[in-house]
Amino acid sequence: MKSVEGLRKARSAMAFLAAFLLWADVHNASALPKSPSKKGAKNTAQSTAPKSAQQSHCRTLQACLPEAEQGNVQAQYNLGVLYAQGQGVPKDEVEAVKWWHKAAEQGHVQAQFNLGLGYEGRLGVPKNEAETLKWYKKAADQGLAEAQYNLGLIYEKGRGVPKDGAEAAKWFKKAADQGFAQAQYNLGVLYAKGQSVPKNEAEALKWYKKAADQGLAEAQYNLGLIYEKGQGVPKDKAEAAKWWKKAAEQGHAQAQNNLGVLYSQGQGVPQNKAEAAKWYKKAADQGDAQAQNNLGVFYVQGLGVPKDGAEAAKLFKKAADQGHAQAQSNLGLVYAQGQGVPKDEAEAAKWYKKAADQGDAQAQSNLGVLYLQGLGVPKDETEAAKWFKKAADQGHAQAQFNLGVLYAKGQGVPKNEAEAAKWFKKAADQGHAQAQYSLGFMYAEGQGVPKNEAEAAKWYKKAADQGDAGAKAALQKIGK
Repeated sequence: MKSVEGLRKARSAMAFLAAFLLWADVHNASALPKSPSKKGAKNTAQSTAPKSAQQSHCRTLQACLPEAEQGNVQAQYNLGVLYAQGQGVPKDEVEAVKWWHKAAEQGHVQAQFNLGLGYEGRLGVPKNEAETLKWYKKAADQGLAEAQYNLGLIYEKGRGVPKDGAEAAKWFKKAADQGFAQAQYNLGVLYAKGQSVPKNEAEALKWYKKAADQGLAEAQYNLGLIYEKGQGVPKDKAEAAKWWKKAAEQGHAQAQNNLGVLYSQGQGVPQNKAEAAKWYKKAADQGDAQAQNNLGVFYVQGLGVPKDGAEAAKLFKKAADQGHAQAQSNLGLVYAQGQGVPKDEAEAAKWYKKAADQGDAQAQSNLGVLYLQGLGVPKDETEAAKWFKKAADQGHAQAQFNLGVLYAKGQGVPKNEAEAAKWFKKAADQGHAQAQYSLGFMYAEGQGVPKNEAEAAKWYKKAADQGDAGAKAALQKIGK
């Protein structure tokens, strides 16, 4: 069983979540408070009317409508809020957009931003990329961080404009400098990957840290990866664990999986298999395939949880259905062995093949065994040799040994003792006892290599030290 407790990689993709429609309460017309973004980003810009505009504290249709009709910009904005939220009036997004349009044309920054969202197709107006760009740009030019961030996304994705990474970075930087967490995170991604800005691990760290300190889980996750890998900082598993814990407690599935790995291996935290299983479970319950595979391995081995082959098979299946190669390989193994599922070699072959086609060396080796023995598939030594070779080329010691056996016997490949010795040597160098014994035999008999009793004794000794009975007997025979 492959215990593959993989740390999930950095989320290099930008977080293209522009849903920052900032509804305002109408109880304070001079600086309307905004709800936090869906990603927990800090809202820094104030929603204000032009300085020359008359203040309005209206909070009902009856109070706002007369002032709005007289051109009071704040009343126009507040009226839009009432219609958007359905406060005291039937909810009517088209009517909300109408009043925000009036306020936006007078320079009301929050109205401009909300119009940008509306023209993205979020409110009752037709989607219009040119209008979205126009209104975000007006709000961004007034310093609204949310608009600057969304404008950066537009340039990064090329929505209604040519893709322009430098322009995207410029607007992310403006928003980030105001403390907008999602922009800080995206800027960190750009510096980490060297996209549109020179690659700079120190800058990436700086911006991830700013966003992470505000509680942005994605930044906390990437910050953990930086410390785990030592990118621009000394490797520090304890620091990685700290940041993954913060993200994991917010429900970040990949951080939960990675925290589980650290607890399983005792890196940066005291080793605790039960704690590892807990975090794997949280991530697995969210559908994280790596965590499902890792938790499945725990159930097979009884690590931190009671042994339960059926539960392991269920978890492997969930991950395998998502295309997770290691889980597909492990699912093949439980079918081959009948662990938690009825033994079914054809089903084993099916899952090995899926994993093998993705380059999983263990699955390739196991599939080769099935073809060699005709288990679940027609016996086919040539096909067996093909899969052993694929795994052997990836450094899989058992496959290297098996391929050496096929060359020594001429099964599925032309008999070639030199080629056999080559593959035995590769496996033997990795500590494979049978390969060490076989290589010793080749040197003792001069098959595929020049006869060399000293070399034979050396390899017999290595195998014998691992308990290989044949090697022990061979050493006694030659008096070593």
